[in-house]
Amino acid sequence: MYFCVLICNAMNYFNNKTIWITGASSGIGRECAVQLSRMPQVSLILSARSVEKLQELHAECVHNGARCEILPLDLEQTDTLAEKTQQAIALFGKIDIFINNGGISQRSLAQETPIENDRKIMEIDYFSGVIITKALLPHMIERKSGHIVAVSSISGCFGFPQRTAYCAAKHAMYGYFEALDIEMRAHAVAVTIVSPGRIQTNISYSALTKDGTAHGKMDEGQASGMSVQVFVKQMLTAISRKKHEILIGRKEVLMVYIYRVFPKIFHIIAGKIKAT
Repeated sequence: MYFCVLICNAMNYFNNKTIWITGASSGIGRECAVQLSRMPQVSLILSARSVEKLQELHAECVHNGARCEILPLDLEQTDTLAEKTQQAIALFGKIDIFINNGGISQRSLAQETPIENDRKIMEIDYFSGVIITKALLPHMIERKSGHIVAVSSISGCFGFPQRTAYCAAKHAMYGYFEALDIEMRAHAVAVTIVSPGRIQTNISYSALTKDGTAHGKMDEGQASGMSVQVFVKQMLTAISRKKHEILIGRKEVLMVYIYRVFPKIFHIIAGKIKAT
């Protein structure tokens, strides 16, 4: 009964909302679009690089009853994102919720990672979301309404091997949106930081290796993680409740609490865990 009440509240929260999702072509972003498209009177803006994948998702969302538009963009091209934000607002006349989900991961040791890779990951995972958020804030502040959702990672809560640049970007994201949440309370703009654990998505396939090529395979930990469908249900419920922070995953999420309370024990455990 309690779970049904939460689902009903989530549906009510998203009703009549315009929601912009980056990284919408796969994984968490795609599943967010699918689940939101089933809710009453939702308008969706779907963004990613692949026009073909966005068109396929657009057809599914429209079939589910949502109003839907696609806005292709490349998060690495940060000089285009302020203009893309204005285009997004113009599509339906408003943005109620921005789900900042697009990103890229990493699979390489610090000493073998060229600085170009560090910069690329920081641009995509951190600066792109900051630029779009800055462009959206005047719109939300003027309307005295809005919700910024930053999809980070438990890697934004602690360090993890072969993820130095990724952890750095997610730590930066966490700090920025935590401070933003405090600033925006006076303007009735909510901020939610979502930190996934190991979720069954294809993020490891596109993760950057030391030579800049894609990792090209599913990590063992990723394959045994929480299903993306279950993850997104919990995520949308947390957003509807305007929670500041939500950690979602399986036993790996416990590492966050161990780190915060017993940092020495965390470092002993982390040193024994396989990076993949």
